[in-house]
Amino acid sequence: MYKRARLKDTVEVPPQFLADVTPDLVKRLLQDKLEGRMDEDVGSVVSVTEVHDIGEGAVLPNRPGVYYEAEFDALTFDPQMQEVVDGEVVEVVNFGAFVGIGPVDGLLHVSQISDEYLAFDEEGQALASRESNRTLGVGDSVRTRIVTKSIDERNPRESKIGLTAKQVGLGKHGWLKEDRQKRHATTESE
Repeated sequence: MYKRARLKDTVEVPPQFLADVTPDLVKRLLQDKLEGRMDEDVGSVVSVTEVHDIGEGAVLPNRPGVYYEAEFDALTFDPQMQEVVDGEVVEVVNFGAFVGIGPVDGLLHVSQISDEYLAFDEEGQALASRESNRTLGVGDSVRTRIVTKSIDERNPRESKIGLTAKQVGLGKHGWLKEDRQKRHATTESE
């Protein structure tokens, strides 16, 4: 889920910028330092939006810059356990599909897509069912639930988010639409 958060962090201002330490400068330095970083408590920092307060600078031995503590607003993406999220399939592999949910990708394991057996079509980059002729491929929109998350703060690309689409109301948007139309047709014929 996206959130706006008020955060504090320390930023190093290089010597060449010490003559004019402005909120815009501190904002740019915070953006370079934090955007794209994952944190267990905050999630992924998508954007630093505004700097509110810049503290007094501190000089550390053997360091050329001056360190300032800053209070700022940031837009973050913090995936919550059991949260239902919409995303787009960005890659299909033999063991499942990677789904883009905000600034991160989650894994929708093949066992969590359908009760039917899904075969991997390497040429078409899709998972296909022989029973219902349903396919899941790159670019498909899906609704999933977050069932596991493991955040690696040191290496955000190694963070893992596990997804499921096997519950009622979850799955490929096209499949959900087909199911609604079938239910609607059944209730009209009764």
